[in-house]
Amino acid sequence: MNEKLQRFITEKIPVIDDRLNSMLAASNVSESLKSSMTYSINAGGKRIRPLLVLATLEDLGALTEDALTVACAVELVHTYSLIHDDLPCMDDDDFRRGKPTNHIVYGEAVAVLAGDALQALAFGSLTHLQETSALDALRIIRLLADASGATGMVGGQVLDIEGETKKLSLSELETVHINKTGALLSFCIEAGAILAGLDEEKSAELKRFAYNIGLAFQIQDDILDITSTTEELGKTVGSDATSDKSTYPSLLGLEGAVERLEEHHQFAKESIAFLEAEHPMLGLFADYIVNRKS
Repeated sequence: MNEKLQRFITEKIPVIDDRLNSMLAASNVSESLKSSMTYSINAGGKRIRPLLVLATLEDLGALTEDALTVACAVELVHTYSLIHDDLPCMDDDDFRRGKPTNHIVYGEAVAVLAGDALQALAFGSLTHLQETSALDALRIIRLLADASGATGMVGGQVLDIEGETKKLSLSELETVHINKTGALLSFCIEAGAILAGLDEEKSAELKRFAYNIGLAFQIQDDILDITSTTEELGKTVGSDATSDKSTYPSLLGLEGAVERLEEHHQFAKESIAFLEAEHPMLGLFADYIVNRKS
């Protein structure tokens, strides 16, 4: 990993973790529910989404205290989605990040409710932005709702379920992942642009970056599912093939999937040329996403 990016991650992750745990500690809820919520929040995630919010503002030179609130809100939504994805009625996974999944530890009912509570906490936290105008705060809340709901992540999950055992076209597969994975990643970049007060033209370039890095993220996930090990990945590998899901390697072959990954990586890097920095943080994150091993 690039040294500059490593320093950034090492510095920011403890700050993100402290805020997330403070938010949960302050929640006046039953101990069993709080324990379940905290378990998944602290299950060893890489914090890519909140880091992308902070990286966007770092590159734009517009750091604000509200950035951490927005960063944690998206991580709360992401964590809730993972709890629900792992349920027997969804992907039916027993392990996540090398640890037993939430429903294995706390039971299905509490796991479902913990996910629900994390989502509500995320949106509630965004009503407490201090340095952002009311209009921009509403834009961010609406953006997260769109990215995480029926028009984004949840809608993409439904398309993914409906696509199981079917032979999807490449465009259909991309539609699944633009919504299921890409929408929440795009939120991170677009919310950062709103917090920074970026103009419309440059915001559009960042949106293009987010679109391409979202697809690159999923392609690398698909590649890792057939090239990695359970120990490296922290979850069961080969699950896509077992469930007969359409993936980039299944449609394009492994070599074709790698080529498509490199294309989206290049498009993403080109879209942030306006930053005029030799090594912008977003560019380093793009490199990290396509080269990660887990």
